[in-house]
Amino acid sequence: MAFTLPALPYGINALAARGMSQETLELHHGKHHQAYVTALNGFVEKDPALAGKTLEEIIALVKDRPEAAPVFNNAGQHWNHIHFWQALSPNGGGIPGKLQARIDADFGGTEAFKEAFKTAATTQFGSGWAWLVAGKDGKLKVTKTPNGSNPLATGEGTPLLGLDVWEHSYYVDFRNRRPDYVANFLDKLANYEFAEANLAAL
Repeated sequence: MAFTLPALPYGINALAARGMSQETLELHHGKHHQAYVTALNGFVEKDPALAGKTLEEIIALVKDRPEAAPVFNNAGQHWNHIHFWQALSPNGGGIPGKLQARIDADFGGTEAFKEAFKTAATTQFGSGWAWLVAGKDGKLKVTKTPNGSNPLATGEGTPLLGLDVWEHSYYVDFRNRRPDYVANFLDKLANYEFAEANLAAL
């Protein structure tokens, strides 16, 4: 069964009023994400060892094999983007009560959490991702990963909320102003209900 591009959970222009334009979604979802899916399917077709495996199983299988880096990058980016579209919301920015309580306990408040997340997102050199994760000790923390990697591969915890900081995710709307893109995500676009649901599922 081939991997497919998931539909967006909102309209193509639903995030425009909150800082992510229709053009960005058309390029990012319809072109970039689709390219990862197409490439991944090509690798699976050529390698029987990958056939029939889930995305998570493929990531685990190839993450420590340098010769399989192209497979890992495309599988990772497919997983990351499936997560990312759900991490955005046209009603984003408000943190629900249970997640807020955990943020207060583990970061010392919303502003401290946002500063930690901004630091991770803006100091990821080149392409990559910033993440809010539930660590193996049960505490929330912020981490970052390069290129197509993610906390599933690094073992740093369970991803709750991820932000794409590749340039294609923000250049149309923010040009080279990554800090502004990150702040806009945290304040206006972040689907904290999605993060809370991921936390509750642990």
